[in-house]
Amino acid sequence: MKLYFAPMEGITGYVFRNAHHHCFGGVDRYYTPFIATHKNKGLTSREKNDVLPKHNEGMPVVPQLLSNNGEDFIKTARMMAEFGYREVNLNLGCPSKTVVTKQKGAGFLAEKDRLDAFLDQIYSGLSGKGPEISIKTRIGMETEEEWEGLLALFHQYPVKELIIHPRVQREYYNGTPHRQIWGEALKKSRNPVCYNGDLFTVSQIRDFTEEYPDTQAIMLGRGMLMDPALAEKWKSGEETGTWKPEGQYDYARIRDFHEEVYEGYRSILSGDRDVLFKMKELWWYLIQAFPQGEKTLKKIRKAERLSDYERAVEEVFMRTI
Repeated sequence: MKLYFAPMEGITGYVFRNAHHHCFGGVDRYYTPFIATHKNKGLTSREKNDVLPKHNEGMPVVPQLLSNNGEDFIKTARMMAEFGYREVNLNLGCPSKTVVTKQKGAGFLAEKDRLDAFLDQIYSGLSGKGPEISIKTRIGMETEEEWEGLLALFHQYPVKELIIHPRVQREYYNGTPHRQIWGEALKKSRNPVCYNGDLFTVSQIRDFTEEYPDTQAIMLGRGMLMDPALAEKWKSGEETGTWKPEGQYDYARIRDFHEEVYEGYRSILSGDRDVLFKMKELWWYLIQAFPQGEKTLKKIRKAERLSDYERAVEEVFMRTI
């Protein structure tokens, strides 16, 4: 089974991806945080750096695009092709209000006729002339009943892969995913499908695949931030038939991973504040792998200088010895 690393805005940029790819295995594909397409602007320096081939060497990476304008999407997708990417991913899943109010991300799902015209334009415009297009989507804006019509719409196009997060926009990440929708998609979809949503541990992945044995691909997000070795643990268990007990962490490798991310940000960001902002975002999730997580997280989040941060992190790792 294939495992993908979900795009996480502000966290899984190229510095993070390189460190993860170097320190851990198991990931078949990394997706970049979304690039918002624009009519009269090219890529920002941050976006360009994130997709430059020299910053993604040896990694299977797919750029994700956020757009509701066909011409802008095609222009940006062709830029990605010039960088050597054979696939781009359309974001129809972001539930953020700042995105949805612009009828982008999951907000585009409410504009079904307009979405249809957009898909027709980008698939015909890039057919044989650009990268293939996969789609990451939610199942609707308000209710799960919207999904049947959306799936029928997607069937009209050569979607390379349909990555399904079975929640509607208004649910954000609350409650539980509508997994019966996933079961229906496995049976009905004419395009390859990938599951995404609330799989945080090896045992949860195992239970899920036992319930849906035809699943061929899973995208992991928050679970990979809580345990960077999650994909590797699953792949190892698939090969041997025996999975490690929950709660076992290789803290030495997590420390190496942390150091690579930390030094990577220090090399490209100026000033303590920007580096701390990036690292604190990561620790919001990573602390779940450590004993007395909430207590030590407070010290990390209170750090205002890199020297304070380094002492707090040292304390975190000392607790694992």
